[in-house]
Order: sequence, then C-alpha cells, then structure tokens
Amino acid sequence: MLSVIIPTTGVEQTAVATLSALVPGAAAGVVSEVLLIDRSNDSSVIERVADVAGCHFMKFEGSHAAALAAGAAKARAPWLMFLPAGAVLDAGWIDETMQFAQSVAAGGRPRAGVFRYARSPYATVSLRDRLRSVARAVAGPLGDQGLLIAREHYRQIGGYEPDAKRAETRLLRQLGRSSRTVLRSRIVMV
Repeated sequence: MLSVIIPTTGVEQTAVATLSALVPGAAAGVVSEVLLIDRSNDSSVIERVADVAGCHFMKFEGSHAAALAAGAAKARAPWLMFLPAGAVLDAGWIDETMQFAQSVAAGGRPRAGVFRYARSPYATVSLRDRLRSVARAVAGPLGDQGLLIAREHYRQIGGYEPDAKRAETRLLRQLGRSSRTVLRSRIVMV
C-alpha cells in the first residue's frame, strides 16, 4: 500500500535509523517498498545498506528535489511516504497511517499527512533549531516532517519540482492548510 522514498547523502547511520523504524510497517504489510536515493559521490555504503535491508537503491546526480521526484516516479504503491534520512517515526505510525489512508479514500477529498515534529531529547538546541520551531508555528510544517500522500493526489498537484529550492516546503504550502493534516505520530530526527 505504501512506497517509502528516502533521499540520502551517503551517511549510513541516518539511513539505518530510518529503515529500522520502518521494519514494523513492513512486517504489518503497510510498507510494500522502500527506495533509497543516494546523491553522494560514493554510494557504495548506501547501496550495501539497501541490499542488506531489501530496499531498492538509486544512485542519483542532481538536486534534492529532483531526487525526490525521481523516487516518486519509480515508486509503485498507491500511497507515497517521503522521509528524510535520519527520521524515526513513533511506534503508532502504522495504525495512524492506515486509518488516514482509509479515511481519505472514504471521504473522497484528497488530503496529505505530515508527521508531528519532535526534537530528539539528546540533541543540543541551536539557534537554527529555535528559528525552525518558530517557522513551524507561524508558517506550518516544514519538509523535515515527512509527507504521506496518495500517488494520484501527488500527480494532480504536480509533485516535487526538480529545479525548485526547498521543494518539500513549497509542496506543503501548495497543499495548503485545508488539504493537509498534521498526524498525531511524531517524527524525530537523529
């Protein structure tokens, strides 16, 4: 039911952290495929991680937005989940994701979901983190909160623009408040 698209930059630890949070979803049959799209010069580490984890691997040269768009184009499931490498989802994300997809299908009105952002309790808080927190409160969700969207809805709104800066945030703004839901499940960056 769900294709998970994770852009990476060659860092094994962040990719593995995100993949480990997805294992229960794969076991429950919610996650049908995971695509690791690596933009680093040396992709051998991420390619090995993908092989061990049973994920699809794509080496990609281009912008972050273009990598997201390429991953969406290759994904096969009816629902897409975009997660940044290093994102770890709360344990309840599986049930909530299924309920959200079912309610969108039953409601007949396209909606997208973003996860509730939570800072890691072990991270030091920088000025940048505080500014991003203010930006979330004022402008709404940011790209590092992930995105859950039906493939057809993604296509209707034009998806990620390959040449756009901050494409994730732009897409969230394009969805608008009326067609996006902040889910109860938290996303923590490690």
